[in-house]
Amino acid sequence: MRDAVTNLIRNYDIAGRYLDRNAIDSLKDFFASGNARVAVATMVSGNAATIVKDAGLKLFEEVPELISPGGNAYTTRRYSACLRDMDYYLRYASYALVAGSMDVLDERVLQGLRETYNSLGVPIGPTVVGIQIMKDMLKEMAASQGVDNTSFIDEPFEYMTRELSELSV
Repeated sequence: MRDAVTNLIRNYDIAGRYLDRNAIDSLKDFFASGNARVAVATMVSGNAATIVKDAGLKLFEEVPELISPGGNAYTTRRYSACLRDMDYYLRYASYALVAGSMDVLDERVLQGLRETYNSLGVPIGPTVVGIQIMKDMLKEMAASQGVDNTSFIDEPFEYMTRELSELSV
């Protein structure tokens, strides 16, 4: 897993270039948001079960057919699997937030997920809705805890939904 700093240095190294003004500005931005990134990751760590539970309830409220007979979250086993997956997305989003890089999402979430969801016939639309609900909840939590600029929280969640939405399932 790489982070924003190693990715930037790697790209400049491959090009055989010194760090320029753009690179330095990118590094400054990354380090300036470091405390907020760690604070949000701490919020996720301390509140993950609540975030997932509440996001699941909101998802099933918005898409009730998921928990109706024949729905993908119908039966205790499927319901639990849905919440387990939401927890999985939240955990890896927190890693990506701290790293400032989406590499961990590609390596640990999205690559294997494509094949799994395709083979199981898991609908992508509700998955995307659940990820967006967690993002919104986390942004609200961060703002209420004094994080002024919560825009960096969007990146991993938007990345996952964009990548998942490109799938033909």
